[in-house]
Amino acid sequence: MIEDVLIKGKDGKPIPDLKKSDFTITEDGKPQEIKFFEFQTLEGESADTPPPAIKKPVEPTPPPRAKSDVKPLTTLEITPERPGDLKYRNRRLMVLFFDMTSMPIQDQRRAQTAAQKFLQTQMKPADLVAIMTFASDIKVMEDFTDDRDLLAKDIRSLVIGEGQGFEVSNQDDSASDTGAAFQQDDTEFNIFNTDRQLSALETAVKMLGSLNEKKSLVYFASGIQKNGLDNQAQLRSTINAAIRANVSFYPIDARGLVAQAPLGDATKGSPGGQGMYSGSSARAQTNNFQNQQETLYTLAADTGGKALLDNNDLSMGIVQAQKDMTNYYIIGYYSTNTAVDGHFRRIKITINDKSAMARIAKVDYRQGYYADKQFNKFSASDKEHQLAQALALGDPITDMDLAMELDYFRLGRDRYFVPLAVKIPGSEIELARHGGADTTRLDFIGEIKDSKNSTVANVRDNIAVKMKGESGQQLAKTTLEYDTGFTLPPGTYTAKFLARENETGKMGTYETKFVVPDLTSQQKYLPISSVVLSNQRERMDAALATAEKDKKILAAHPLIQDGVKLVPSVTRVFKTDQNLYVYLEAYQPTAETTQPVVANVSFYRGKVKAFESEPLRVSEGLNPKTKALPLRFSLPLAKLQPGRYTCQVSVLDPTAQKFAFWRAPIVVLP
Repeated sequence: MIEDVLIKGKDGKPIPDLKKSDFTITEDGKPQEIKFFEFQTLEGESADTPPPAIKKPVEPTPPPRAKSDVKPLTTLEITPERPGDLKYRNRRLMVLFFDMTSMPIQDQRRAQTAAQKFLQTQMKPADLVAIMTFASDIKVMEDFTDDRDLLAKDIRSLVIGEGQGFEVSNQDDSASDTGAAFQQDDTEFNIFNTDRQLSALETAVKMLGSLNEKKSLVYFASGIQKNGLDNQAQLRSTINAAIRANVSFYPIDARGLVAQAPLGDATKGSPGGQGMYSGSSARAQTNNFQNQQETLYTLAADTGGKALLDNNDLSMGIVQAQKDMTNYYIIGYYSTNTAVDGHFRRIKITINDKSAMARIAKVDYRQGYYADKQFNKFSASDKEHQLAQALALGDPITDMDLAMELDYFRLGRDRYFVPLAVKIPGSEIELARHGGADTTRLDFIGEIKDSKNSTVANVRDNIAVKMKGESGQQLAKTTLEYDTGFTLPPGTYTAKFLARENETGKMGTYETKFVVPDLTSQQKYLPISSVVLSNQRERMDAALATAEKDKKILAAHPLIQDGVKLVPSVTRVFKTDQNLYVYLEAYQPTAETTQPVVANVSFYRGKVKAFESEPLRVSEGLNPKTKALPLRFSLPLAKLQPGRYTCQVSVLDPTAQKFAFWRAPIVVLP
């Protein structure tokens, strides 16, 4: 662990002459051996002293760009350091972070003005400043630089009013009486809004973690509304990420000094009901305000920073971060407590020299940290947070194998039903069975994003799996299947799905791109849906897992007929003693009655046709709403020799003189 210790004397100046032997550090009351000790001081604090130079790597001169070339648009990032390279040695690193989602317009202007004041009159030669904003996502406006003009330009370019729409909604006695009709309580959205704010801070500090030096993140916000224990897991994760990245938070309440009117100010309507007369409205309003500031204080206190609350000069918060990083001690040690229990470890640093203590007025340092935690110690909120974080990772987690298939079926001119099927080998949870558990649970989380990287659909579900008895004995030989479905317009999408086994904590991720075509605009060829290959049919009341609980969705599900579901193969591996079920739909958008079609299924080994089914003639069954004509095949695979094949489905509409065919590789095992 690394502790940054700020020590000031009674005259307000730092004390630089303490030695390693003058310090004692304990963790939960147990002494720790100091392995690293150093005093950091920054030069260049006066305007007439030139700042230390930053060593920049020599880069090759790029070739001249032609006039016709378009200048590329790139996203700025925090430039990482190489291991062991102190690129910013003897420089003070500060980040100005503007949380636009939490600040109303007047507070955004106040924060912008404070940042400009600091850059113009209070920035020192040793300072390097970076600028980040959070609206819909994290944006690095400027990497660390001492160019005041460039930083001031970035601050002026802040879009005032950006990020609005995520305001805190209260339904207590302080809520405004708008006169509108009664509506359901929407305060549960506060949980997600607060998690978004804290997660944005976690993302920011992880960006800064690639830099070896100490960093300060000055966080402009109008408070953070914590909702009981619901946001505790994300708050803990954010603080731990900051501690590991050697980042201290310096939150600034952009509301400044607030004089609260008992029934609210002119920005909102007064509350109604008896709370106006009993005092509960004013009490609830005060409690909410203090709760928002308490979260800011927690972020600062647990990371070694300081919060600026109830002060109209917001630039003082930046100056405080600046002063704290002028002179400080760095103390490093290896904890003797190796338990992975997730408990809070209290740190205490004392000065042994009594004569030195007589000169010291204040000792500031981080008071503790949360240890890592084993999965079996996770709380429910910890598990939810782990799933959300794993889904957001750029690198997928592959502890567990899983396969996924996405298909599409036309519901209307601009709507398509997209069933998603996931299969997990039963052997993946054998470890949990050997651990003695009777049952386990599989958690699923997934999302679908469009071509603009916006989330258009998501899923969060779980299933229980028995690991004892007859079903447990067959577990290693079976496959666990889960399915759900979405309704999407035509377009290009990215699907990401993550599964977790809840006894061992093993996780697996599957990510793929897929296209939902616009079959309505298909003129040259006969429009058809995805082709589903299967060797399994099961009754809905016996299905292992499904997210389709809505009767309307079940009625429209193309793979369900008479209460029996066709389960997609996903891996497309079959055995000779099985039947191959083939399902697809042909579409006749302009037809009022069924136009007869002819279809067949062929199997090729290389260029040689190994088998071809009898032609299937369909002359009725057109769905009047979706204009879909279902086509179903059931083929015994005993006629095929084991090996690899190309399965081809051909469909012909003689009336419209259109055709379509589909191909995919399959494997037939003995």
